[in-house]
Amino acid sequence: MAPVHTTAEIEAIMTTHGGTSDAGLIFPADPFTFLHREPIVELSARYQLPAIHGFRTRGALISYGTDQADVHRKAAGYVDRILRGEKPGDLPVQQPTKFELMINLKAAKALGLDVPPNLLSLADFVIE
Repeated sequence: MAPVHTTAEIEAIMTTHGGTSDAGLIFPADPFTFLHREPIVELSARYQLPAIHGFRTRGALISYGTDQADVHRKAAGYVDRILRGEKPGDLPVQQPTKFELMINLKAAKALGLDVPPNLLSLADFVIE
């Protein structure tokens, strides 16, 4: 685990672990990693580190997270219920129920990785 707060800290971690065969990165779905997703993908490629992202991210090897369109549809339903007079405190808390897996074969090839066919068959999106 390596908490980071700046792009420079991200690069420092990647410099340390880049080039090792047993290293990989997991970037959770949070505001910091969302805002810094482009430099994270660029640095991951530069330091040859496979990375999994919590948001669908262009250029990322893998992303696995909530289906944002589904989350927004459900939020719109809540707004509708509130505008029709329901009290927000009376509405049940909802957790995401729909998740999506994206695999980028181009990024996998650049990292020298073979993606198993059974993992590809589970993917919602495959970028070739």
